[in-house]
Amino acid sequence: DVQLQAFGGGLVQAGGSLRLACTASGFTSADYTIGWFRQAPGKARLGVACFQRSDRTTYFDSSVRGRFSISSDSTQNTAYLQMNNLKPEDTAVYYCAARDQTNVCEVFGIQTGSFGSWGQGTQVTVSS
Repeated sequence: DVQLQAFGGGLVQAGGSLRLACTASGFTSADYTIGWFRQAPGKARLGVACFQRSDRTTYFDSSVRGRFSISSDSTQNTAYLQMNNLKPEDTAVYYCAARDQTNVCEVFGIQTGSFGSWGQGTQVTVSS
């Protein structure tokens, strides 16, 4: 089974930056998909970004496009979510998720139900 851990959350002022890291292990296929999600108190968990290994494509929700980016270090089995120009509305618990299947986000979008493996989440708080 795939095991994930998310790190790097914290408190930052509006306009600042944070980089989240997600370590992963247990993949049985190279055609995996990594998703990033966030959940504010009392709100649904929403997709923010996705990376498809098979075709090296990335997807971003319109609310973060142009501010967030994705990178990875395959030798360390780590994915990164770089968050720039943070806004108070970005405040949430951030999760990384994975699925051992190709082109998940192309077919289904960045949807919670598409991912079966989840990290524990890390809190991001943006003050105004």
